[in-house]
Amino acid sequence: MDQKLETFLTVCQTMHYGRAAELLHLSQPAVSKHIQALEVQYGVRLFTYQARRLTKTREGSLLEQYAVSLRYNEESLLKNLHQKPKTLLRIGATKSIGDYILLPEIRRFLARPDQQLHFLVDNTAHLLAELEAGELDFVVLEGLFDKQRYDFFLLREEPYLGICSPFHPFAGKNVPIRELFRQRLLLREPGSGTRDILERGLIQSGYQISSFSDTACISSFKLLKELVQENCGISFVYEAVVKDEPRLGRFFCPPLTGAHELNVVYLKNTDAGSFAHQFLS
Repeated sequence: MDQKLETFLTVCQTMHYGRAAELLHLSQPAVSKHIQALEVQYGVRLFTYQARRLTKTREGSLLEQYAVSLRYNEESLLKNLHQKPKTLLRIGATKSIGDYILLPEIRRFLARPDQQLHFLVDNTAHLLAELEAGELDFVVLEGLFDKQRYDFFLLREEPYLGICSPFHPFAGKNVPIRELFRQRLLLREPGSGTRDILERGLIQSGYQISSFSDTACISSFKLLKELVQENCGISFVYEAVVKDEPRLGRFFCPPLTGAHELNVVYLKNTDAGSFAHQFLS
């Protein structure tokens, strides 16, 4: 890819000319010249300063989407030109999906001797960053993402529910939202899809995480489920996470609980969508 566009993407990543220059091993004036040359080439401003902070213009955001897709397509072309006997597919998935939903598809993919797989399980924020960096072909997300920035298709809808100890008063019941706040909430780390959906539901209802009397952040589903089972708190997860867990109680609290989309997400103007359909079909 053109070096000016590589420089542009690095500035988008860092939002700082000096840090971009360090990463690219260029001088700061050289970085500035690359950006100025692109602005002359396209006849638009790509960055502005607001309160002394570098900010992308609308045109800069559009060029960033184009350049990210261009970089992915160029890397795909190089792979095809120097194709190896095995086909490598790079997939990311959030923890609920990676640990509890996609095992049959992974097993089927690896059954073919000509297939290689790199499978990353992480939170939504990090997966999207890896997708933008060209490190992943597509990601499967339970959480929120910018549907105008990416191409995507629906994998399925999955019930999202509350979990508690089987001996908890909430078990098996519909619970009014205000009754939740006397409980300790066990929630995933910031950036996870499971947490994003809960936070959005609370905000839409006029509340927030701090409305709970106590909270604990637990990044491991295994540990989170053990703590809930031992009545150390309540939590919210997708049904697939607790499908085979008879030792956990379930409760419902609309509008926090209900069915949510699981989506397959990839860069616009790339052929990654066809890879995703082949993997999932």
